[in-house]
Order: sequence, then structure tokens, then C-alpha cells
Amino acid sequence: MLDVRRLRLLRELARRGTIAAVAEALAFSPSAVSQQLAVLEREAGLPLLERTGRRVRLTPAAQNLVRHAEAVLERLEQADADLAEARSGLAGVLRVGSFPTATRAIVPAALVHLARRHPGLEPRIRETDPAAVAHALRAGDLDVALVHEYDFVPAPPEPGLATRPLYEEAMYLAAPAVPAVPAAATGADQGAVLRSRQDEPWITATPGTLCHAMTVRACQAAGFTPRIRHQVDEFDTVLALVAAGQGVAVVPQLGVTGPPDPAVVLTRLHMERRTKVAFRSGAAAHPAVAAFTAALRASVPPDLAGTGGEG
Repeated sequence: MLDVRRLRLLRELARRGTIAAVAEALAFSPSAVSQQLAVLEREAGLPLLERTGRRVRLTPAAQNLVRHAEAVLERLEQADADLAEARSGLAGVLRVGSFPTATRAIVPAALVHLARRHPGLEPRIRETDPAAVAHALRAGDLDVALVHEYDFVPAPPEPGLATRPLYEEAMYLAAPAVPAVPAAATGADQGAVLRSRQDEPWITATPGTLCHAMTVRACQAAGFTPRIRHQVDEFDTVLALVAAGQGVAVVPQLGVTGPPDPAVVLTRLHMERRTKVAFRSGAAAHPAVAAFTAALRASVPPDLAGTGGEG
């Protein structure tokens, strides 16, 4: 009989590429991961791994086994959801991943909503960049998470995960009010708006984040590569730098907080950021996941409500 825990290790190896990466993600030693995979090979009765230098490659038999593992793990999530449904009342820890703007604008109200209906449930919030959510969910470090994608950075399907749309928000080009936005760019198409600022320094998020990729790809689609001066992840700080004349930036609607800063001009772009709720495949019906998702939907600001839908 194949061991589910070892199947999970094989699935992670298929996603991460190296035994060292699997060990780091799951808090094992590399030798422990190797030993467990060797046992799995004996259980399977077939070679599962081929070494290519420092990396290992899955054999065709292992790749097929990973597909079965995905189905097995999904059914286990469904079984866990059924058992949770049979218990009376929701209780225990719910590990939630969220990115900063959602943590500020959506999550606090959702936690209040959840506490009123399920006081025995203990949500624990951990800010997690959407690029890292898939690994955290598959590793069991998170139970549910908020993720986002942009028009120029669509989220690829993640094996073993499912998502539900929550809301969409507008995107803006933020530029210093002085010098004024060139008249030719006002009301022009997105490419013209971005090109009007191509000679100025740009402020982006740090490399490796979806926000950084979004700005770079949007500019490249407009015909230029931005000259990046500052790399900052927090949008309030980004807007403060714009107000100080340090450059221009692309920011989402929820990144603009408080009253408008007269030192910053915001120009609406024809692109959006879409936020979704993510969880392991099979966990949609888990009462805790469903309750938190419902609380999130009830907490979306009115100017964003209704853009996501159930999907």
C-alpha cells in the first residue's frame, strides 16, 4: 500500500524540482526526504527518480503517480470537509494567508463577521505574497488564502489548488502633480498614458512579486522598459515617494488610502487586479473554509462588491 505522506513528498518534488527545496518547504532534512522517497520507490516497485547532476528528474511512472496523488489528496480534503460538517459547531485554528492591501481593507471586517457567527473558530492571519501561496497551501502551512492576479500577470493553474473570485479593482498610474500630466496623454489609451512617463524614473515592487512583474510587463506592452529607481512593496510608501517627486508608479485601487494627495495625480488605466480566495482542491466544502469565504464576501467594500461572483 502506498503511503499518502510519501506521495505528498513526491508531489512536492514534482513542483519544486529539488530535494533540498522540498526539505526546506516541509521542514525536513534533505536526507529524510531522500529516504522517504526511496521507501516510496520500494513500495511502487519501479524507479521513480533519475539523477541529473544535482537535480532529480521524475520518471514517467513517477509523473503518472503524481497525477494519482493529486486525486488522492483532493479526496482526502473532501473527506476532511465531510467530517468537519458532521461535527457540531466550528472550532479550532484556521490558518489564513493574505497580502497587505487585502489584510488592511478586507480582512479585519471579515474577522469581525466570522467571530459573530463562529466564535469557536480561531483564524490566524499571516501576510503571504501571492507568489508563495501555492506552496504554502500544498505544504499545509495555510488552509485558505487571498491571492491576486493582473491583466499582464495572469495566475497559471496550480495543481492541487482551487480558487473562487472575490473582487476586482481598478489600476492607476500615479505621477507627481508637478510637472503636470501632458495634455496629449490625458484621456488617451493606456499605452499612450504609460509612454508619456517613459523617460521618468519608476517605482515598482520588489523583484519576484506579481506587482513588480505587472508594472514591467505593462510598460513593455506600451513599447518601453521602465527605468526603475526605487523598489518598495508598501503602496502608501510608494505614493509618498511619488508625492516627493521620486518617480511614477502603477498602483491598485485599494493601495490608495485616505483623502487624495494634491501632490499626486492618478490616471485610470485600462487594466485590473483580480483577487481570489484560494484553498486546496477538495476543501471548498470544508465548513471553516466556506465560513471564512462567506465572511470575506460580506466584507468587500461597496465600490468593489459584486465584481467577483461565485465562479
